[in-house]
Amino acid sequence: MAKTIAVVNQKGGVGKTTSAVNLAAAVGLRGKRVLLVDIDPQGNATSGLGLNKKELLQSSYDVIINGTAAKEVIKKTEFEGVSILPANMNLAGAEIELVDSAKRESNLKNALALVKNDYDFIFLDCPPSLGLITLNGLCAADTVFIPIQCEYYALEGLSQLISTVRQVKRLYNPLLEIEGVLLTMYDGRLNLTSQVVEELKRFFPKKVYSTPIPRNVKLSEAPSYGQPVMYYDKRSKGAEAYMKVAKEFLKKN
Repeated sequence: MAKTIAVVNQKGGVGKTTSAVNLAAAVGLRGKRVLLVDIDPQGNATSGLGLNKKELLQSSYDVIINGTAAKEVIKKTEFEGVSILPANMNLAGAEIELVDSAKRESNLKNALALVKNDYDFIFLDCPPSLGLITLNGLCAADTVFIPIQCEYYALEGLSQLISTVRQVKRLYNPLLEIEGVLLTMYDGRLNLTSQVVEELKRFFPKKVYSTPIPRNVKLSEAPSYGQPVMYYDKRSKGAEAYMKVAKEFLKKN
């Protein structure tokens, strides 16, 4: 039975999708069966794994809104152990369509329940907002994985995210826990970085991953080739960092 992890941060540009794609690929390389579920209308995780969003006949939109079976939409990727439930711009209208639907927060959870036995881990790449699609992700998840950029504004948005997680836990998903906090775009030379790290460790004792993700050109280039960084350049600092994060993640699980 798969463990489901929602990769969430309502602030854009913090390395959320980069982390979802590369952690999924790194865990797949370690012999696990992984499903990456793209529920971000931008569909960056989909193109990051080499799929053309414009050619998709069905996407996570059909699963969440039309009740299409997830099995019919999931695609195997060319990367070891990794399958994807892809997304495209159709999902942008889903927020509005969900407003009037009954039990609207459980659509994704119900869909994934039927494929949970086929995987070891399911990662959900959530949109950079705290709307109804993210709510679906949080209701379907067992834990929340939070990539955080090492800067002051990241801390400001964090309290809002944590209060949303607490609310979801209270109202819909009593078992929801924090999986971990991953430091992204890390630059150890900056004073601010160490201040942010200290603050996070105080806020999340024992939840901050010991391996930070550095700023790395290869990490930025890899998505344009439709590859996770460890396939694009396995010797790059970004690839090494995500492989270490995967090792730490599997040790905790």
